[in-house]
Amino acid sequence: MKILVRQGEIQKHRDEAIVVNLFEGVRPGGATGAVDKALGGLIGAAIDCGDFTGAKNDTLLLYTQERIPAPRVLVVGLGARDKFDLETARQAAATAARRLQDLGIDQATSILHGTGAGGLEVDDAAQAVAEASILACYQFGLYRKPKKVLKKLTLLEFDNGKLTAARRGARAGRSIAEATCLARDLVHQPSAVATPTALASTARRIARQFDLKCKIIDEAGMKKLGMNLLLGVSRGSAEPARLIILEYKPKAAAPPLVFVGKGLTFDSGGLSLKSGAGMEGMKADMAGGAAVLGALQAVAALKLPVPVVGIVAATENMPDGRAMRPGEVVTAMSGKTVEVLNTDAEGRLVLADALCYASRYKPAGVVDLATLTGACVTALGHHASGMLANDDDLAERVRTAGEQTAERVWQLPLWDEYREQLKSDIADLKNIGGRAAGTITAGAFLSEFAADYPWVHLDVAGTALPAKTGPYIPKGPGGIGVRLLTELARNWRKKS
Repeated sequence: MKILVRQGEIQKHRDEAIVVNLFEGVRPGGATGAVDKALGGLIGAAIDCGDFTGAKNDTLLLYTQERIPAPRVLVVGLGARDKFDLETARQAAATAARRLQDLGIDQATSILHGTGAGGLEVDDAAQAVAEASILACYQFGLYRKPKKVLKKLTLLEFDNGKLTAARRGARAGRSIAEATCLARDLVHQPSAVATPTALASTARRIARQFDLKCKIIDEAGMKKLGMNLLLGVSRGSAEPARLIILEYKPKAAAPPLVFVGKGLTFDSGGLSLKSGAGMEGMKADMAGGAAVLGALQAVAALKLPVPVVGIVAATENMPDGRAMRPGEVVTAMSGKTVEVLNTDAEGRLVLADALCYASRYKPAGVVDLATLTGACVTALGHHASGMLANDDDLAERVRTAGEQTAERVWQLPLWDEYREQLKSDIADLKNIGGRAAGTITAGAFLSEFAADYPWVHLDVAGTALPAKTGPYIPKGPGGIGVRLLTELARNWRKKS
């Protein structure tokens, strides 16, 4: 979608449709009032008849019959004024954009939601509208061509002095949305297409396009590094594993922020085989890795002042004759030995070696993302990602970024008692801790390999594939994590 920012009055603008808004329980004012006046009070009449109240995400479509240059006016409800926030603005923009696309409209013009009575800064509002509109209109079109596409959205700002801020915000929103759509595309791809090798090729393309440094470590390189946990998981697959590293280095030198993603491009469970139904969605087991690739693209596109490194441990988990067997003891890159009692608890194994690799950057903080445990879905459903951490400051920064982007997280405890469940009789630890507190014991396992730096683990098993759609969340993969990680990097130099 092409996003433009222009100066002007919405009621005088010519386009296929114009979008205005209204808070619940108020009469039209501002830009909406100007449109209502030009239409001879049609919006007010709909309110008087009870057909439109301004409730959150309600819409009213009016045909102007040449009273104004645009033939259609779409009014979107903002809900109660005292509950309005940035997420409300996103949802309003997304609701409008999706409605316009469903109507078959090619191009439209919108005001910036919330810059008046809503109290939003112009750049924040412009980012919200651009970002949410692109995300709302996303369609995975590789195997089926979309029938309706909203091709262009113009954002109209009345105050000429605010155009620079509006354009800055719109550019940021577009960059973040496009990176999120990249992650969505990767997760949508069949696992025979989005292989570890293909993810590495995607990383190289991102590096070329956005001036990043890209390093791909093959299995021979992993063997030299002692990454036997990652290699153990990949052993049963015909597809070779890859460790993918993208580095964003601005001019200012500082310890980097490191993002680590689980890149299981298909997870059969290995010899601890999943059921047929349990395998249906396992092409999405690389959603954490896809989010890391998307976040590095967004960080580079925004030219942020903080160095960021992305690491994706990419492999399949398959059950051939060479596959890792339950009961094996495998040595991690750190030298710790792990008794592998369940080969379907493989995500924590590949992440463990990736977290060990992250230590060479002497990072200011590390955040890993993984569709790690079904237990997290049981605990938190599809509304929040589970968070475990060894550093309170980093955890608060991540939580704040989650609130700002509406990619919410909920912190779980990481007490020593949970580590007791990982004690092995023959190795340093085992890779499962039993049914009790499965999300926490998985995090406790990872913490053993992240002791040298501030670290947060995000279990996105319930949020990577939302149970229901939202205004800018489509059916299928939502690209969870891209926006949160990008927001974390954008605010990294601010005090938490």
